Amino acid sequence: MSLESVRRFFAENASDIAVIVSDKSSATVPLAAEAYGVRPEEIAKTLSLRVGERVVLVVTCGTARLDNKKAKATFGGKPRMLGADEVEAITGHPVGGVCPFGLSAPLPVYCDVSLRAFDEVVPAAGSTHSAVRIAPKRLADLTGAEWVDVCQLPPPS
Repeated sequence: MSLESVRRFFAENASDIAVIVSDKSSATVPLAAEAYGVRPEEIAKTLSLRVGERVVLVVTCGTARLDNKKAKATFGGKPRMLGADEVEAITGHPVGGVCPFGLSAPLPVYCDVSLRAFDEVVPAAGSTHSAVRIAPKRLADLTGAEWVDVCQLPPPS
C-alpha cells in the first residue's frame, strides 16, 4: 500500500522520476547503499520526530545524526524519535521505507543542509525494497520542505 502511495505521488507530481524496486532490502542505510550502488552518505534517510504535540519529518544524509541541541533550538522543543508502530500509523510507511512522499496525511517536512553536498540522493520510497534517485533541491521542492541545520556529520575518517 505504502509503495503504491509513493508511486501515485510521483505519477501526479513528477512523472519523470521512477520508483526503483530492489530484490535486496534497503531497510537500513548500509543495506540501501549496497542495494542501490551508492555511498551511505548519499542515502537520504527520513527521521520521524515528535516535538511536543507535533510530528515532523527530517530528511538528512545517511551518515548524519540528529543534533539534539540544534533540533531543539530549530523546532522549539526536545525532539523524540517515534516508535515503530507510531511511524507507520502516522506516515503510512513502515520503518525502513519512510520517506516524505505519498504520506497518509500531510506532515511538515524539513531537509537538513547535509543533503546539499550531493547532486543526487537516494531516499526510500514507501517500502523496505524501494527508493528513488532525486536531486536534494527537487526533493525539497516536491515536498514543500524547509531547509534546516539540525544534524551533525561524523568526523572525517
